[in-house]
Amino acid sequence: MIFFSSLIAPGLDCVVSETALNFLDGQFLAATQVDRNWSLGKSETCPDCFIHSRAGYYPNSDQKGTEVGECGFGKFGATLNGGDVSAASELYRGGVGCGACYQVRCTYSYYCLDKGVTVVITDHGISDRTDFILSQRAFSQMAQSTDAAASLLALGIVDIEYRRVSCSYPNKNITFKIDESSNNPYYLAFEILYQQGKMDITAVQLCETQNFVCKLLDRTHGAVWTTTSPPSGPLSIRMLFSANDEDQTWVVPVNNIPGNWKPGDTYDSGVQVNA
Repeated sequence: MIFFSSLIAPGLDCVVSETALNFLDGQFLAATQVDRNWSLGKSETCPDCFIHSRAGYYPNSDQKGTEVGECGFGKFGATLNGGDVSAASELYRGGVGCGACYQVRCTYSYYCLDKGVTVVITDHGISDRTDFILSQRAFSQMAQSTDAAASLLALGIVDIEYRRVSCSYPNKNITFKIDESSNNPYYLAFEILYQQGKMDITAVQLCETQNFVCKLLDRTHGAVWTTTSPPSGPLSIRMLFSANDEDQTWVVPVNNIPGNWKPGDTYDSGVQVNA
């Protein structure tokens, strides 16, 4: 988790609006707009509208993401999306938001590109009334030039607009990475990588391929799904994809995880969901 103290730049007014998704027992209860300081007039029927907020950044030597983010992506989380990644506060949503993509653009026309930058949520972080703590690379990508990027970095925290967008990983299928904490046959933990589209993975089942008996897995943190005493033999993973409008779809991968799985292995699911 990333925590940041105040980095308020002189003359910047705070205008914050957040979207919180309430989640209980695998079902979205409501999509509620939390408006702290003003009303944007944004309704739930406008998923493509921009929301006003603020963003900071975390500096590191390579300007990319962190390898210890709470989503559990490890080294993959540092280089995902070319390093254009972010920690999130409310948008982390207890780990449901891990892997979600957002278009983020700063609002200072003299410095900022209109298209902004697309980032992937890989961590949970809290700063001074911000929705995003971007990697330094992503923060700089919002600027029109190198000089403009230096000016934005000097501000520390900037006013932004953001909206959820589809993730895109050309020529990549959803991939399962066996977590290093796993121990065959006693304990299985894995992360789900390269999730395209705009839907959330809200539940995961592990099934025996021979008789298709399934068990619901636990989300221990971030994007990490776990179970004790996993079945022996090849395993099939079923994923529940959910949208804000409560549309839900179970997806069954083409490929299975072999019975001799081991920590660190990755397995191509053979499927991709672009909704």
